[in-house]
Amino acid sequence: MSAWQHLWSAGTVRWPRRRAAAAEDLPVRVLRHDPARRVRPVAGAQGLDQPLLWVVVALLCWGLVMVYSASVALPDNPRFASYSPYHFVLRHALAAAMGAMAGLLVFQFSVEQWRRAAVPLFILALLLLVLVLVPFIGKGVNGARRWIPLGVLNFQPSELAKLAVVLYAADYMVRRMEVKERFFRAVWPMAVAIGVVGVLLLAEPDMGAFMVIAVIAMGILFLGGVNARMFFLIALVVLAAFAAVVLTNEWRRERIFAYLDPWSEQHALGKGYQLTHALIALGRGEWFGVGLGASVEKLHWLPEAHTDFLLAVIGEEFGFAGVLAVIGLFMWLTRRIMQIGRQAIALDQVFAGLAAQGVGLWIGFQAFINIGVNLGALPTKGLTLPLMSYGGSAVLLNLIAIAFVLRVDWENKGLMHGGRS
Repeated sequence: MSAWQHLWSAGTVRWPRRRAAAAEDLPVRVLRHDPARRVRPVAGAQGLDQPLLWVVVALLCWGLVMVYSASVALPDNPRFASYSPYHFVLRHALAAAMGAMAGLLVFQFSVEQWRRAAVPLFILALLLLVLVLVPFIGKGVNGARRWIPLGVLNFQPSELAKLAVVLYAADYMVRRMEVKERFFRAVWPMAVAIGVVGVLLLAEPDMGAFMVIAVIAMGILFLGGVNARMFFLIALVVLAAFAAVVLTNEWRRERIFAYLDPWSEQHALGKGYQLTHALIALGRGEWFGVGLGASVEKLHWLPEAHTDFLLAVIGEEFGFAGVLAVIGLFMWLTRRIMQIGRQAIALDQVFAGLAAQGVGLWIGFQAFINIGVNLGALPTKGLTLPLMSYGGSAVLLNLIAIAFVLRVDWENKGLMHGGRS
């Protein structure tokens, strides 16, 4: 037997069957990626970010419990006499369920499809902000016209505008990346767009939503690489604009004065009433609270206890420990979303990264404002606590935004594990 025959019989030599099969046996997978095409992550990389998902579920469930606790006594008020004790919690649960289903639906769309929808969604948000100001279409509550009745819920266009601005600003920065160092070409068109949104929101009026949207837009411009000097110039202009709005409006000026001295005889029963009772609720809670359901301030003392001042009820019933837990959950949630955004940018997915970080700015800044207002660190402002406070369209859009972030993370994993376009 020849040496060749001996090697063949021993199994040392094997003829290559096909070139393709040999290529598949290579220890390194070649990744060819076109960002304009849909990413198909490989098997094993399709898991969702479980910690992020469970933190969102925890905030939703805790919020549901607290909405019920804060609203259970409202039917005793003549204004809500026709409502059942379960009215608000059932509507809140319905909004959360709708948000979860909407989140599952929108998760099926690729980030590229989200990018293509950015401009149409921004135009739709503008149209709805105009419609809400039209008599017999927009619904007015306490002097503000912010809602469009849709039967099962009152839709708030400003919530859609927040998501639309996130996507639009991220898409805008990707399109304008080559001129980001030139002030007028890079910033002016975006400033005009946000100015139009601001005019419509201030007409409702909803200054709180405008503040959040302005921070989202400025944050995405900064993260997108706009020159730092230009960014600080924009920030000064925006602050000057907000100061002018406050100083030229007597009602807003009184709120600022009430915030500075809420316990004075002039303000304690007027503009400072909500703040003083929020502080009383937090003081009653001390370290570990008076117990779930045992709040006294929610018994018609603290207005809007189930919406803007839900954290005060949490502080009364769960104490300092409960407030600290809420702050910790939102800090972790914001940090994780920002990490997902940075990861996407590192993978050369700039739109996905900027949009995800925009969602982080939205949720983090709004939570910061709401917590600051409840603690008396910031002037009273009508902003809800994301994912927790009562508000159908707010919860719905929050969950859609979280679903988008989960989609970004899902595609990131696909790219890192060798996903092929």
